[in-house]
Amino acid sequence: MRRILHAIPLLLAVILLNYGLIAATPGDPVTALVGDFPAPAAYRAQVRHDYGLDKPVPIQALRYLVRVLHGDLGYSFANRQPVVSLIAGRLLATLELVGTALAFASIAGVLLGAVSAQFGGGIFDRATRGALTVGYALPEFWVGQMLILCFAIWLGWLPSQGAHAIRGAAGGWAGIADGLRHLLLPAIALSLRYLALIARVTRTSILDVLGANFVLAARARGAGSIRVLFGHALRNAAAPVLNTIGFNLGFILAGSALVETVFGWPGIGRLLFDSIESRDYPTMLGILLLVSVCVVGANLLTDIVHRLVDPRVA
Repeated sequence: MRRILHAIPLLLAVILLNYGLIAATPGDPVTALVGDFPAPAAYRAQVRHDYGLDKPVPIQALRYLVRVLHGDLGYSFANRQPVVSLIAGRLLATLELVGTALAFASIAGVLLGAVSAQFGGGIFDRATRGALTVGYALPEFWVGQMLILCFAIWLGWLPSQGAHAIRGAAGGWAGIADGLRHLLLPAIALSLRYLALIARVTRTSILDVLGANFVLAARARGAGSIRVLFGHALRNAAAPVLNTIGFNLGFILAGSALVETVFGWPGIGRLLFDSIESRDYPTMLGILLLVSVCVVGANLLTDIVHRLVDPRVA
């Protein structure tokens, strides 16, 4: 409860800061409302007044904060609909992509890091560390483009755009299979960097634990390597890994914008990219607020899970 109470003023400050930063960027959002064609100055002034854009930025920010506290995220300039309904229509696709990518990165990263630690200093460990360094350094959008080039264009195995076939989503198992085929490439592109990070943290944390007395005692009692690794070492090394996964939830959600743009994925990341191009203030602010809430919530959840895994944490 104490940490939740601390998060409330943090989110309020984030809302005001986001508004100030976006309002300070070059460009005029009225263009998205009236279009690029010449319009009378009186008409532009009326539009600016109707949307409250004629007030000083601090007044606009405070008004926006009050609306957010009442559950109103504003009205999209470019899409001509409430921001809440606009984000709600895209949120499921982003959760599907981000959830799949984070689950794959977490499971594969922990397993790869644990096996690498088990063979610490060996050929497998050195090769794995080199591959993880390369994977961590590669930008998501470049990885996505290479995956499209290889698996969609050259081999023709997987689709390159969208969340389902152009003819529409099929029903039953055929629809599920089609959705998985469209999901595979963007999920891999989004997860690669975080897989490498989680694997490196897991390896380092387990290596610190393998020399502990309780691990030596478990081996002396005849416990096998797999039981020692996953039953003793990994559990006691889990705290830094959990912190890494929770801390990067917000980054992977924000990073989905580039991946969704590359693959034409109909999520809020693509919506954010489009809203930046069209100077759609309310949509940008709504998505940034959603990301901020997810970051704060992920950190809170990570703290709770950390406490359950390691009761020594106060």
